[in-house]
Parts: sequence; structure tokens; C-alpha cells
Amino acid sequence: MSSSSILRHVVLFSFKDDAPYEAVDQVVADFARLPGQIPGIVSYEWGTNVSPEGLNDGFTHCFTLSFASNEDRDAYIVHPAHEAFVKTLGASLARSLVLDYWTR
Repeated sequence: MSSSSILRHVVLFSFKDDAPYEAVDQVVADFARLPGQIPGIVSYEWGTNVSPEGLNDGFTHCFTLSFASNEDRDAYIVHPAHEAFVKTLGASLARSLVLDYWTR
């Protein structure tokens, strides 16, 4: 990895079929608050799937956080605000997928 590399933390969510829209919107709003609560997050963005390929396997929401170091990402994972957020997902989340990579 070069000194200009950024660590990307990509999170995909698939929601339960019966999850109310309000609950999904709350998850999105709660996730968006994390960058203001947890140091080390360089950037944050999210969006919903718009691919025409039909290969999303039920995942509809993508969240991408960027970190300057493994240590910043590791601190995020165990941060109380992140842990509290994760505990709220059970009611509406069907599946999640997380992938981290260093940009090249």
C-alpha cells in the first residue's frame, strides 16, 4: 500500500421483507450519525442499489467509510457508538456483508 492509500470499509445491508420503511430510514439516519461520534472516520457516504444487472443478491443499501489506518478502523469497530448501532439492527436487518480494502 502506498502512503496515499485509504482504507475503505464497505457495508452492505439487506433488510427483511417486512421491515417498515420507517425502520429502514432510522437505520440509515443512525449510521449517518456515526462519523460525528467516532474519531478517525475520514469520509462517509451511502446509497441504494441502482444496478440494472440484478446481481445484488438482496442487498439494497451500501455504506462506505474511509480510514487513514487499520488502527482507526479497529477503533471504530469497538467504539461504543458503533456497538450500540449494531445492536439496533436485529429488528429490520436480514443480512449484512462487510468488506475492507486498501485503495490502489
